[in-house]
Amino acid sequence: MEDDVKVLLIEDDVAAAEMYRLRLVADGYSVVIGRDGQEGLRMAADETPDFIYLDLRLPGLDGFEVLERLRAGAATRHIPVIILTNYGEPELRERGMKLGALEFLVKADTTPAQLSESVERATSPRAQPST
Repeated sequence: MEDDVKVLLIEDDVAAAEMYRLRLVADGYSVVIGRDGQEGLRMAADETPDFIYLDLRLPGLDGFEVLERLRAGAATRHIPVIILTNYGEPELRERGMKLGALEFLVKADTTPAQLSESVERATSPRAQPST
């Protein structure tokens, strides 16, 4: 369907990525997975997702570098990004938000069901930035 919401999950942990993918698909979302920072950036440009979940600790480019590049790209700067990581330190949270993340979620505190809720919030018309 053309109205499908496509989610890009940039996550190198195969088991975590599959768990999140299964839940998001069950909730009606289309999901593509980038296994490292470079692949995630390429997929963000090629797949034109409606939404991105981004891990911080990734092979190659880390999540902060990926987020910086997403925000610098004309084709990707508008895509809502939520950081989904194992790290909850306040300075990391602050840095992610300053770089343009919509939310900062810690994996241990976030259920797969909550992922769908955050996609719904981020892709609702009220959440879209005005131009």
